[in-house]
Amino acid sequence: MPTIKLSPKLILNYLDENPLGAPTVVLLHGLGAASRSWTLQIPALTGAGFRVIAPDLRGFGDSTYPGGGYRIEDLAVDVAALFEAAGVHKTNLVGISMGGTVALSLACDYAQLIDRAILVNTFARLRPTKPASLYYYALRFVLLYTRGLKPQARAVSQHIFPNPDQAELRQLLIEEISHSSSTGYRAAFIALARFNRTQSLAQIKTPILVVTGERDTTVPPANQRHLAVSIPSAQQVIIPDAGHAVIIDQPELFNRAMLDFFNLKEIRAL
Repeated sequence: MPTIKLSPKLILNYLDENPLGAPTVVLLHGLGAASRSWTLQIPALTGAGFRVIAPDLRGFGDSTYPGGGYRIEDLAVDVAALFEAAGVHKTNLVGISMGGTVALSLACDYAQLIDRAILVNTFARLRPTKPASLYYYALRFVLLYTRGLKPQARAVSQHIFPNPDQAELRQLLIEEISHSSSTGYRAAFIALARFNRTQSLAQIKTPILVVTGERDTTVPPANQRHLAVSIPSAQQVIIPDAGHAVIIDQPELFNRAMLDFFNLKEIRAL
């Protein structure tokens, strides 16, 4: 797995699949996940001829965490540096949840590097208003700061994969979150709570596809709809029978929408 050293304490690990392919697609994972969360997308992309780069963001997967707090925009700076190190001058982007906020920041601040971007189950500003959503985030915060990463991981995995037949997926997510840096996870949690790019949306000219899982209970669909209507270049597709982990819940439908968008085809109703 290649690495890039961004500072004495910050080393990013990343996947680089089909390195001779073109164009490039960069995949950005969600909070607590890592590059391997894209296992069901990478073969579809490389099979279509794309080069695929998927980093472990700082503090997640096998990347180091340098300490201290940060903003989501700092993660975008990390990824832009990875572009340069990997010889990527222009790329397509896919980001889910936290990775979607990083992709949105890149579309705002590094537009010259981005060809097209897919924002999956993400937001420009997260402000849940329903009692169930408020309770869920409050529970995560309390568990994270009083009992640690693994109890919080159990709550997240149960929320994202609630069905009885998803026990294996719950366990895999618990293990992946638990592999994260605990201080890095807390810093990311706070950075997401503070993230706000609502004032930048109208200036985005990069073609954007907003992908929403029909049953997403982590990022309110209203937040996602706000992205779609506020970005002039955006369109939205809703994936049926999919929750927050849409790339796992409905990989075939998601992959079809992703490839159609990157191949400049009309996004068909799903």
